[in-house]
Amino acid sequence: MATDLAVPRPAAVYALAAVRLVNGAAGLLAPDLLIRRLDPGREPPSPAAVYAFRLFGIRTILLGLALLAHDDEQLRQDLSEGVLIHGSDTATAAMLGIGGQIPPRTAVLTTLVSAADTVLAAVSLTDPVKWKRK
Repeated sequence: MATDLAVPRPAAVYALAAVRLVNGAAGLLAPDLLIRRLDPGREPPSPAAVYAFRLFGIRTILLGLALLAHDDEQLRQDLSEGVLIHGSDTATAAMLGIGGQIPPRTAVLTTLVSAADTVLAAVSLTDPVKWKRK
C-alpha cells in the first residue's frame, strides 16, 4: 500500500521531522563534526563515539521519516514516544553540562535544541489539526 506523504499535519510535526532528518543525517554521515563539538580536545574522535553517532543517526532519520509517513493513532504514538526520547536527550545534555563533561556553550546549545524538540513533540500532540486521511 502506497503512503500518501501529503496528509496535512500540524506545523510542529513538520518542524520536528526536519530537525530529526537533519540531525540524523549529520550523525550518520558526518559524526566527526558533531563529536568535535562535544569533545573538542580529542583527536582523532573516539571510534566508540563515531559508532554511537552513526547508530543514533540512522535511528533519528527513521524517527523523522515516521513523522511524515504515519498518521492517526500511529503518529500520536510516535509523538508521545518523541516526548520521552527528546526529554531524555534534554536531561542528558543538561547533566553533561552541569557535570562539566562538555563545554558550557555546547551544553547550553545542546540542551536548548533537545528541549525545543521536546516542546515540538508535546505541542504536536495537542494541535487541533485533524490527521485523518481523506
